[in-house]
Amino acid sequence: MTSATMRAVSQDRLGDPDVLQVVEVERPVPGPSEVLVRVHAAGISPTDWVHRRLPGFLDQLPLILGWDVSGVVEAVGVGVTIHEPGDEVFGMLPYPHGHGSFAEYVTAPARTFVAKPAGIGHVEAASVPLAALTAYQALVDTAHIRPGQRVLVHAAAGGVGHFAVQIAKSLGATVIGTASAAKHELLRELGADELIDYHTEDFEKAAGEVDVVLDLIGGDYTARSLRTLRPGGTLVSLVLSQTTPLREEAAALGVRHRLMLVEADQAGMLAVADLLRSGALRPVVQASFPLDQAAQAHEVGESGRVTGKLVLEIR
Repeated sequence: MTSATMRAVSQDRLGDPDVLQVVEVERPVPGPSEVLVRVHAAGISPTDWVHRRLPGFLDQLPLILGWDVSGVVEAVGVGVTIHEPGDEVFGMLPYPHGHGSFAEYVTAPARTFVAKPAGIGHVEAASVPLAALTAYQALVDTAHIRPGQRVLVHAAAGGVGHFAVQIAKSLGATVIGTASAAKHELLRELGADELIDYHTEDFEKAAGEVDVVLDLIGGDYTARSLRTLRPGGTLVSLVLSQTTPLREEAAALGVRHRLMLVEADQAGMLAVADLLRSGALRPVVQASFPLDQAAQAHEVGESGRVTGKLVLEIR
């Protein structure tokens, strides 16, 4: 008989990683146009630890975090035609209010998920959706990059950054990345053309003129990055908590500044899945943790020294 409950990582207050506890909660049931997915792995992103400790988009406790999912369809709701029980799928739950992947099961709209490429496992697949969709939507949908353009990616070895390097390269751009020197070799393997050690170099001088900047740092990097752009260029900022709109400053320079939040996006996920299948996109997973070590995973993530992604192994 199928259990009516499931294990999940929950918190009943905001705070440090030790607020995360494994609990038994009611197992969800898929509604119309939804699927129930047995979660095999769930990616961990900076937005998870931000929401764990600070009030923001999510204001209801107790709270089960997590947006990245890789798993197997367990059941489908009325009207679902694109998935069947037994399908291996991956995707990003609707951000921000669709959270809940740090659990053994999750329900979501069917078109949240696409078929997981057969060539990668659940841990690697779970590291992809939120970070790769963020990079894809920033570069393709917002900046509209074209072959031959110069693209500067800050924090290029991080979760979003390492996917952005590869996506920009796959689209024919020249890719410049900022990262510590120890991470340059990996970034060259992923396709970066030029690398800047932010510890020892001024990126404004080292990058030269660029067409697109992906700002994953915020702070003074935002205004400084505007000055690297050619007329008509675009700066996309993804760290909203550390960034304010600089539309007037950008307009005076003849460029654009856009703040962006990632959205659940089936077309984007299909494009990302194709890049994975072709080998143009390779996820980098620094470490994976069992469900009951979610707090330790958050501690590692908040160290600020993660290369690629961290993942929770649920099953």
